[in-house]
Amino acid sequence: MLNRYFILFTLSLPVHAQMEASQPAYAPPVSALSEGSMLQMLAGLLLVLAVIAAAAWLLKRFALNPGTATTGTIKVIAGAAVGQRERVVLVEISGTWLVLGVAPGQVRTLHTMPKAHAEQIANELPAPRKGFQEWLKQIMEKRDAG
Repeated sequence: MLNRYFILFTLSLPVHAQMEASQPAYAPPVSALSEGSMLQMLAGLLLVLAVIAAAAWLLKRFALNPGTATTGTIKVIAGAAVGQRERVVLVEISGTWLVLGVAPGQVRTLHTMPKAHAEQIANELPAPRKGFQEWLKQIMEKRDAG
């Protein structure tokens, strides 16, 4: 029985030797990309990026600004975050300003006043303080002058 396997093994050797001799010395890898396919892939990538940029520009251009959203008689005047999920929002509804507290699952009215009264109070407020940018600009001008 051992002789049978030995004979089969020796008979198959020349076949393997012939198969190895017919193989080329160098075979390029199958996954190598040609210049044309690289350019095609790069063009496709650039096209996808251009579509994403155009979509972002369109959304920015035509989306409603939440600070000036107008829906019928309701107008959002301003809003400020007071916590991770809590906000205070100033809303105008048919000549009345409402200060609303908005939290997950609930909205509460914090204050109500007529629009004319609110505008009068806003006009009486002192001018807003200068920001950091203005302060820094003044300091730098003083430093450069002196």
